[in-house]
Amino acid sequence: MTKVTKAVIPCAGFGTRFLPETKAIPKEMFPIIDTPSLQLICQECVDSGITDILLIVSESKQCIREHFAHNDKLESELRNKNKLDLLSTIENIPEMANFHYTIQYVMNGTGNAIYLAKEFANGEPFAVLYGDDLMYTEKGMPPVTKQLADAYEKTGKLIVGCQSISREEATKYGVVKPGKVNGRLTEVLGFDEKPSIDRVPQNPLVSLGRYIITPDIFEVIEKEQQVEGKELYITDAILTIAQTKGAYAYDFEGRRYDIGDKEGFVEATIEYGLRNPQIRERLKDYLKNLNVDNIK
Repeated sequence: MTKVTKAVIPCAGFGTRFLPETKAIPKEMFPIIDTPSLQLICQECVDSGITDILLIVSESKQCIREHFAHNDKLESELRNKNKLDLLSTIENIPEMANFHYTIQYVMNGTGNAIYLAKEFANGEPFAVLYGDDLMYTEKGMPPVTKQLADAYEKTGKLIVGCQSISREEATKYGVVKPGKVNGRLTEVLGFDEKPSIDRVPQNPLVSLGRYIITPDIFEVIEKEQQVEGKELYITDAILTIAQTKGAYAYDFEGRRYDIGDKEGFVEATIEYGLRNPQIRERLKDYLKNLNVDNIK
């Protein structure tokens, strides 16, 4: 079985839920404490054995390329002033992985965005990680992408990263129509996209922004693209694969933050702050003493 060593991260969206900030700054570059969320997602890739990362960007997101490249002037300044602790936080970023880029000129669905990775994939399976989903796993636990890659190597099938959430929350997501269950693996029979509450089963399993995609997805997308003007979503193509060659949902372990949502972004910032040894104790004291009822 081919190992998963490539990852694709779509980063071309407008980030309208975070306007006006995203008018000039991509939401993928918003910091979780002091590190862009996109860098944390790339680190998940690296820790999962990924060596090559394709970032699908828009024309206006030049700062993403700049972040993952060397800044010789800044690095030299820090080195000359012996600020080696700060230097260590930036100088190895470009060496995290082999970074590749492609531009998405038209925002016409996640399926069409993924199709831009055809040449990059070169007939191999690859991971897809959405920038709105930040995954945290405890020390010693495999990163989410690694969990999914292992599931792919076990089954040879396309893998959808999922978790079971409340029925109320599930109405915002694609709910898996389950088949046979084997441990954390569930056969995918279909998806119910953003269903009304009466259609949501007990303990719904929902798709949460991580996939291992097989290269036959591109043939499916090509056929779907023949429908002129259609926005194509990756779950549409995955459904076709599931019904013809089979696909599995994997109930991954870890804490998922919806950082495309303002509340989720704040939750991630607070919890990552509590994991940061430099600010943990002061932040704990602040939160303990915070009287939320007095904030108006």
